[in-house]
Amino acid sequence: MTEKTHASLAMPPRDPNEGRALPPRDREWKRTKIAIVIVLVVLALGALRTVVSDIMQSHSVAATTQDNAKQYVTVVLPKQTETSGDNLLPGTLRGYVESPIYARATGYLLHWYVDIGARVKQGQLLADLDTPEIDQELAQAVAQREQTSASLGLAKSSLDRWQQLRQRDAVSQQELDERQSTYTQDVANLAAADANVSRLRQLESFKRIVAPFTGVITQRNIDVGDLIDAGSGTSRALFALAQSDPLRVNVQVPQAYAEGIAEGQNAIVTQAELGGQKFQGVISHVSGAIDVPTRSLEIEVRLPNPDGKLRPGAYVQVSLHGTPHKRLMVPGNVLLFRAEGPQVAVVDQNGDVKLHTISIAQDLGQSLEIESGIAPTDRVIINPSDSVADGDKVQVTAPQKAAPANAASSSNKGVS
Repeated sequence: MTEKTHASLAMPPRDPNEGRALPPRDREWKRTKIAIVIVLVVLALGALRTVVSDIMQSHSVAATTQDNAKQYVTVVLPKQTETSGDNLLPGTLRGYVESPIYARATGYLLHWYVDIGARVKQGQLLADLDTPEIDQELAQAVAQREQTSASLGLAKSSLDRWQQLRQRDAVSQQELDERQSTYTQDVANLAAADANVSRLRQLESFKRIVAPFTGVITQRNIDVGDLIDAGSGTSRALFALAQSDPLRVNVQVPQAYAEGIAEGQNAIVTQAELGGQKFQGVISHVSGAIDVPTRSLEIEVRLPNPDGKLRPGAYVQVSLHGTPHKRLMVPGNVLLFRAEGPQVAVVDQNGDVKLHTISIAQDLGQSLEIESGIAPTDRVIINPSDSVADGDKVQVTAPQKAAPANAASSSNKGVS
């Protein structure tokens, strides 16, 4: 390159005395390529680091999401128990005979003689009614009966005379037949009058309200001066009477226990307010069919009550002896109520949820006796969520005991 060229490019001219020369072009190009490679490597390493960081972060997010999506459940193993077979069922005491007492005649109440709690004998006077209309009708009926009786006497004497005249052929047979017909009609009229008088006298006797059987007065709904209407349609009952010895208890026995029930079996009746006293009764009647709406068998227990400790209307519990049986006991908080019926959620060895439809034999409040649907080795979920379904994956925590020991060892406390 000439000095002129150097001058045009603003480059200082090379000193001819200087021994240094410009580096060769191939060396500069090699250095440039090395720098470019280094930059590209640095950029590649940075990009690789970013990609690896993103992948690791996505894996961490996925692991965290999967860990958060896990359902942790507590399970319980059913406890197998053997019960005595005695079934404790609710019942209500009723008088062996119970009856509301209505008036048969219409009138005003003159006086009542017994109040609630009074023990009365059969035929004892309870109240008196004033029945002026019936009294007047009876007097009229008696007068009409006397009038008919007098007419009959005249017809009888007339018939006797005409029979004597007919024997002498003084009257015709037609005339005798007419007298005979008049006499017969008067006889019938007298019979009708007697029946009417008897009816009114019997109706008048209903002004005395008497006890139809021996028992205790449980209600008095009247007072002196009340207008009493006859009949039981819209009128109110004057008294309510119940026979308190013996008593009867109607009990609904579930279908599962109906096979062991028979007439003559003993039953024990208890009332919570009487401090654990037990009263011996006997099954007197057993219904011959299962009630369809309740799937239960109605029985009646006859219960002696000579001392009057038990009162009609009281809530009691009836213990019926049955056959001992083994059942599984689980807590009450394992139930799922679905359209398929009561179910429980069971976890298998792989952590998968299976829903089992169960049959409940007894509901003991905090625990349940299961008739069928689960096995003693099944792990049943406690407090399952409403959204649990077949095939859900769950993580099982430490299992718990099945049911309280006192609930498992006690006799049946209720019926589902």
